[in-house]
Amino acid sequence: MTRAPAAWLQIALLGGLVLAGCGGPAAGPTDATARAARAEVQHGALALQRYGCGACHRIPGIAGADGVVGPPLVDMARRVYIRRGLANTPQNMVRWIRAPQAVAPLSAMPDMHVTPADAQAMAAYLHRSE
Repeated sequence: MTRAPAAWLQIALLGGLVLAGCGGPAAGPTDATARAARAEVQHGALALQRYGCGACHRIPGIAGADGVVGPPLVDMARRVYIRRGLANTPQNMVRWIRAPQAVAPLSAMPDMHVTPADAQAMAAYLHRSE
C-alpha cells in the first residue's frame, strides 16, 4: 500500500512536466506578461497626452501630437541616441523624461515633473515596435 501513493505521485509529477513542456500552464505567465506590457504602453500614451508632450513633439499614435519645437519622436526604438552622448536605452529615456536639465543643462526641454511610473510608461510607449 505504501507504494501506490508514491507511484501516483510520480505519475502526477511526470504529467505536470509533460504539460509544462507542451505550453499548458506555462503559457499563462507569457500571456500575462504580454498583457502587462500592452497596458504599460497604453499608460504611456495617456501620460504623453496628459503631460502635453505633443505641444512640442510629433508623436505617432498620439492625437494632436504634431508639435515642431522639439524633434519628432518617430521610430525612437530604432535610434542609437536620445540626444548627443546619451544612448537610447529605456533607462536613459526615463532619466531624460524625468530630468532633462540634469542630463543636459542647456536643453530647451523643460522639466515637466513626470512621475517615475509615468516616465517608465512613456519610455515603453516610445520604445514599442511601431
